[in-house]
Amino acid sequence: MTRRSVLIAGTATAGAVLLPAASATAGTKTSGKRISVGSGETYELSATTRVSELSIAEGGTIAAPDGYSLSLTVDGTETGQLLTETGGTATLIQAGTYRGDVVLTVAEATAVTYETLTFPFRQALYVDAAGVDRDKSVLTAVRGGKVTDAAARNVSITSTGECFDGVFVQDATYTLNGTAISLTGNGRCDFAGYGAAVVGDGAATKLVLDGARIGTKGVVRTAVIANDGANVVVKNSVLHTRNGVLPADYQATVETPYMQSVPWMLGLDGNVRATNLIGKSSKATYLNSTVFSETWGALSVEGGSGLKLTVVDSHVGNTGEYGYGTYAIGDAVVRVLGSRFDVGSYATIIAGPAAVVHYGASTRAAVAALNTELDLGLSAAELKAFPVRNTVVNSGHFGYMFFGAGTLTLDGGTVINSERATFLNKGQQTAISVDGAGGTRLNPGDGIILQMIELDDPGPVRVDGKMLNTGVYTEPTGDPAKDATFDVTAAHTADGAATFTSIKLKGDFYNGMRKGKNMVLTFEESTVEGVITASRTKHRVDTIDASTFYELGIVTNTAQAAVNNGVVVRLNSGSAWTVTGTSYLTSLALAADATVKAPRGKTVTLTVDGVQTALTPGTTYTGALTVTVA
Repeated sequence: MTRRSVLIAGTATAGAVLLPAASATAGTKTSGKRISVGSGETYELSATTRVSELSIAEGGTIAAPDGYSLSLTVDGTETGQLLTETGGTATLIQAGTYRGDVVLTVAEATAVTYETLTFPFRQALYVDAAGVDRDKSVLTAVRGGKVTDAAARNVSITSTGECFDGVFVQDATYTLNGTAISLTGNGRCDFAGYGAAVVGDGAATKLVLDGARIGTKGVVRTAVIANDGANVVVKNSVLHTRNGVLPADYQATVETPYMQSVPWMLGLDGNVRATNLIGKSSKATYLNSTVFSETWGALSVEGGSGLKLTVVDSHVGNTGEYGYGTYAIGDAVVRVLGSRFDVGSYATIIAGPAAVVHYGASTRAAVAALNTELDLGLSAAELKAFPVRNTVVNSGHFGYMFFGAGTLTLDGGTVINSERATFLNKGQQTAISVDGAGGTRLNPGDGIILQMIELDDPGPVRVDGKMLNTGVYTEPTGDPAKDATFDVTAAHTADGAATFTSIKLKGDFYNGMRKGKNMVLTFEESTVEGVITASRTKHRVDTIDASTFYELGIVTNTAQAAVNNGVVVRLNSGSAWTVTGTSYLTSLALAADATVKAPRGKTVTLTVDGVQTALTPGTTYTGALTVTVA
C-alpha cells in the first residue's frame, strides 16, 4: 500500500486523485463517460471510476467486489446511499440519474463491529498510525484546503447520503484545523459512530479539532464521537445537530445496536445527540466551543468505564423544547467549568451507579490542572487566554435528574435557573454538595430545591424477543405499607443526601418516596427558608406512555408524616431554618448556635411523637417530628 500527502487546492482539483478505469459486467451499458444500469442488472465496479452521468433504473444495482465499499460523489458531495432495511447495516446507491463530476470510489472495506452487528463504514478521510489511508478514504468528498498524514487544514466535507462518515481516526495522532463538515440524511448507530461527522477511535488516538464547523441533520447523525480510549479535544468550534425522520417501521428500543431515538422514559424526545463518549478510558474535552443538539442531548456519555467528559468556557444546550446538556453513566467523570448551558430539560442526567459530576468556575489553576491531566496540549498563551468565569445553567424543566446513583458538586459561583426543581431524585443514592462561598445560587421557578420521588421509568417491554420502549407508567394507589425494618430516623449509605455550605437558600425540600429511602440534608453556615418535609406525591396524569413522556417527573406534593421516607435534617454551626409551612421530619439535629424560626410575625412549634417540645439549640430530636408555623 502506497500513501502520500494529498494536496487539494480547490473544488475543481479534487479529481487530481488517480482514478483508474473500471470494467463493466456484461449487459451494463457504458457510453463514453456515462454508465447506465438497467432494471434487474448488476454492475460491479473493480476500481474507482469517473463519469459525467450515472443512471440506475429501479431494480438495478451497482456495487463493489467483496471486501470493498462503493461510494458516489457528485461535484464533490457524497450522495445517493440509503440503508437497504431498517435496523440493517448495508447501504445501496439508489435508482436515479446523477450528472456532473460523478465519481464512484471503490475503497477497501472498513468493518467496525459493535456488539452483535458489524457496520460497513465508508468515510471521506480515514487516518491510522501510518497517516491518511488512501485505500480506505473517499478523497473526492474532501474539498479545498490541504490534507497531510498529520493534519487536514481548511477542508470541507459534504454528504447527503446515509451512513457516510466525515473523518475516522484510528489509533493515530491527527489535527483537523478549520474543517467544515455538513451531513444531511440518516446515520445508523451512534454507539459505533456509523454515520458520524468525526470519530476518534482507539487508545492510541489523539484527535484535535480546532476551528471546526460541523452541522448535521438526520437520525443518529452525530457530530463527534470518542471511543475505545481515544482522547478527543474540540476547541474554538461549533457543533450543531438536528433531528431527522425515523423510518416508518422503526421500533423504539433500548437495545443499543438498534437504538436510533432517545428512550422516552427519560422524559425526552429526539433522534440525534450532538456527541457521544463511549468505550473504556475515552476522553472528550470541549474548549471555547458551542455544542447544541435539537433535542435528546448535547454531550453524551454512554456506557463503558473510566470515561472523562470536560467542558470549559463553552456554550452548550438544545434548540428544541426537550434535551439535556450532559449525561453521566457508569463511573464517568463529568466536569463543566465557566460555561453556559441553555437546555430544554436537564443540565445533567445522572445515571450512575458511580458517576461524578462537577459544575464550577474556570479558574486558571483548574484549567491548567486539566491541561496536564487530560493531555490537552494547550500552550501557555492558550491557557492565559481562557477567561475566569462561573457557570450558568438555564433549564426549561429541571436542573439535574438522578435516575442512577451519583455524586454532584456545585461551586465556584455556579448559578442554576430552572423552571422546576433544581434537583430531581428518582429514588437514588446521591451525594449532592453545594458550596455557596463563591456566589453559587439555586433559582427553581416552582420553588422546589430538592424533589425525591419513586422512579417513574416504566422500563422497556420484551416483545417477540425485542426490548421495546412500549412500557406504561401507572400511578400507584393506596398508602404505602410500613417497612418495620427500615429506620427513618437514621442516615443510610443508600439515602438521598445533600449538603449545603455557606449559602442562602429559599425553596422547599420534599421526600415523596414510598419505599425505604431517607432524605438527608446537612446545612453548614447556611440559611434556608422553606418547607422541608416528607410528602405524598402525585403525577398530573395517572398513566404515562410515549405520547405523554413530558409528564414524567412532574408531581404535586401533599405534606404528611413519614412512612418509609424519613427526613433527616442537620443544622450545623451557623445555620438557620425559617419554616414557611408545616413540615414532617424524622430527625432534627441543632448545633449550639443553630436556630429554627418562623417568618416575621409568626411563631414556630415542634411536636415530637405528638408532644409539644421546646426547640433548644444543641439538641437532637428523633421520632415523628412536626414543625408548624402560626
